[in-house]
Amino acid sequence: MTEVGTIKYGKDIGQLTCPKIKFVWLACRHCGKERWVRLYLAKKKQSNICRHCNQKGKQLIRNGNHYIEVRLRPNDFFYPMARKAGLVKEHRLVMAKHLGRNLHRWEIVHHKNHIKDDNRIENLQLVMEGQHRQITIMQCRITELEEKLASQVNSIRLLQWQIKELNKVPLKR
Repeated sequence: MTEVGTIKYGKDIGQLTCPKIKFVWLACRHCGKERWVRLYLAKKKQSNICRHCNQKGKQLIRNGNHYIEVRLRPNDFFYPMARKAGLVKEHRLVMAKHLGRNLHRWEIVHHKNHIKDDNRIENLQLVMEGQHRQITIMQCRITELEEKLASQVNSIRLLQWQIKELNKVPLKR
C-alpha cells in the first residue's frame, strides 16, 4: 500500500501519457479517498478534494466578481435559485436559508460592509433593486464625505502646527 505523500513519476504509476511528470499520493480532505495527483497541482492546493466530493458541492467556487458560489444538487430545496450548472451565489443561499424560502430573481442580497465573501447573516440585507441603488449611492457619498473630512482634519492639524511654530519665532522689528 502506498503512503500518503509518496512522490513518483508518471511512468512508474502507469500514467503513460505523462511519464516524466511527478505525481504525489494524496487523500481527499472530505472523504479520505486516496489517489494520484500531479505534484504541481498539489502544491497549489488545487487538488485537496477528489472529483466525487467536488461534484457533491462540498467545494466553494469563486467567480470572476469575487463572489463565492456553491454547487447544488437538483433535488435540493434551493435548487430553483441556481443558475447554470447548479451554481448559486453563497450570500443568496445564506439569506434564503435564513428566511426558509427561495429568493425571487428581483430580490437582491446586499453586503453591508461591501466585502463580497463575508456571507455572515448579520452582514447581509435583503433589498429590492431600487433600494439597492439608493443604498449604494448613499454609501458611496458617505465614504466620499468621510475621506474629505479626514483630509480637512489633516489640513487643520498642519495649519495648527504651522501657527504654533510661527509663534515660537520672535518677530523682528
